[in-house]
Amino acid sequence: MRDVVIGTAGHVDHGKSALVQALTGTDPDRLQEEKARGITIDLGFAHYRQGDTTIAFVDVPGHERFVRNMIAGASGIDAVLLVVAADESVMPQTREHFDICRLLDVDRGVVALSKCDLVDAEMLELVRLETEELLAGSGLEDAPIVPVSVRSGAGLEQLRAALAAVAEAPPRAADGPLRLPVDRAFTVRGVGTVVTGTLVAGEVRADMELEVLPAGRRVKVRGVQVHGRQQESAGAGRRVAVNLHGIDVDELRRGDMLAARGGFDTTRRFDAAVALLPGAPPLRHGARVRCHHGTAEAMARIALSAHKGVRDGAEDPTFLTALQPGGGAFARVRVEAPLALTRGDRFVLRAYSPPVTIAGGEVLDPLPPRGRFRSPRGLARLRRLAGAEGEADSLLVMVEEGGGHGVRRESLARRLGVSPASLDRTVAALEAGERVVAIGNRLAAPAALRVAKEALLDLIARFHAAQPLAPGLPREEARERLSRGAAPAVLDHVVAGLVAAGTIVATDHLALAEHSIELSPEETRTRDSLAELYSKAGLVSPDVVQAAEAVGSPPEQAARMLELLVRDGTLVKVEALVFHKECLDGLAAAVAQLKAQAEEPLRIDVGTFKARFGVSRKYALPLLGYLDRTRVTRRVGNERLVL
Repeated sequence: MRDVVIGTAGHVDHGKSALVQALTGTDPDRLQEEKARGITIDLGFAHYRQGDTTIAFVDVPGHERFVRNMIAGASGIDAVLLVVAADESVMPQTREHFDICRLLDVDRGVVALSKCDLVDAEMLELVRLETEELLAGSGLEDAPIVPVSVRSGAGLEQLRAALAAVAEAPPRAADGPLRLPVDRAFTVRGVGTVVTGTLVAGEVRADMELEVLPAGRRVKVRGVQVHGRQQESAGAGRRVAVNLHGIDVDELRRGDMLAARGGFDTTRRFDAAVALLPGAPPLRHGARVRCHHGTAEAMARIALSAHKGVRDGAEDPTFLTALQPGGGAFARVRVEAPLALTRGDRFVLRAYSPPVTIAGGEVLDPLPPRGRFRSPRGLARLRRLAGAEGEADSLLVMVEEGGGHGVRRESLARRLGVSPASLDRTVAALEAGERVVAIGNRLAAPAALRVAKEALLDLIARFHAAQPLAPGLPREEARERLSRGAAPAVLDHVVAGLVAAGTIVATDHLALAEHSIELSPEETRTRDSLAELYSKAGLVSPDVVQAAEAVGSPPEQAARMLELLVRDGTLVKVEALVFHKECLDGLAAAVAQLKAQAEEPLRIDVGTFKARFGVSRKYALPLLGYLDRTRVTRRVGNERLVL
């Protein structure tokens, strides 16, 4: 079975609902007020089957007061049934509905000239010409125009044939995570909460766990219906009713989106390419507007960049103070309520007051990075996004702008609106072409890695110059100092590459491979003298000042040489004291010999240790702690048990 969703469009009282009822046998006006007033107020739904195709109608209100309901209905349609009454011709809401369809990129459809039984042939031909003039230059320019009459039935079969031809066109692309913009939510006795909408992407199945955005509320699918029939699952492009567990109907509203868990981010700002209608007033930079996306509506502010025609590499682009009618520009839309959208989504803008449709556009990036929007660099980024063809090009722009921090895979999938499997295929192809580098779940551009590598090597070289006797730049210091330019995982990847290339040596410190410690004759004398001094001092070692005086060196130089001796293992730092390694080894051997001479398990307290080795408490406590750490002894209360 094929499914096609067709939305009606046209001026109030031009016979849209009557035409849907004549085609389907179902009255789409379901509200009591609609029947009493004779006009459609909210969305109505009906369908019929023709061969192996189900044609589902979303009947929208034509009155200007209910245009936002019309936009909600038009957001999920495959084609439009534009209805023009033969006795009134093209009217204001005909034009606005048609503009909305153009802004939402609905380029398939059929035109019905309704109420043709009320006019003569000459009037009918005039209305046809006016309708053709309206359609000229649009995607519906070649759409069939069918005169019909609900009363007499004239033209209904021709209209069915035209609609069947529209349904034969290739279905719209529906890849990506599951999402269903909610256009109705209600309760069914004995069933519970039900939401309806047109499934934009993915497949919904019973027992799935989903989330309701923007609230992020987790829900479970109890059941799925398509055109009133229970189904195990339903695919993209179908009108569905979904029974939900875990949420009450009063917690849902039109504009919510039922989505795959973790498949989408909500945002309060997004970058877009905007087109202003020819008949609209100028759109000012900073203007407050009404933003319609899917079935949702949110107040928003528009920040304009420059015309989409500004050439690449422009040094001083002119940023707009206002977009003139019929023009197109890049814009940043800041919404006052969070929206769940992704790259490539269409949206409509209406003026704040009076609320008339003025513009629309396409989302370029639902989660733009921080940075100056109205700048040459910001404009260059927008132009690249607008010119990107396909998933790979868009991914490269986002990865490159991530710089040394890269971009997480899951974030990219949400921004691009693609499934993880599709993203993995794209990444694999880009990796094979050496255009991206995968670092765990993060993707980075090769150019960004080169920048990070150069920054790290420069940092190490400057560290060596400042501290030539140090073993190298501490790894954690490198991470901290380069944190603004590279994520820790990216830096680790760069380090591993430099080690593999033999450029650096990496332990807890990072050093250039050719780096070596070169001592002056005076430093060499101080080092050797200090080693001898501490060897002779035994367990009563001097502090730095005493040691410097003893060997006749400046304290700063003595401190550097002591650090060097500790680093090469000649000396050992024990808390605040320093001892020669051979003296500590001799201490351990002496304690072990005491145990060998004892007939029972040997215990040593501080007093015994001081007396036996001739040291004060200042030395005894650190030395006993050292013996504990090296597992020569184990502390038991105030004593040490020799192991």
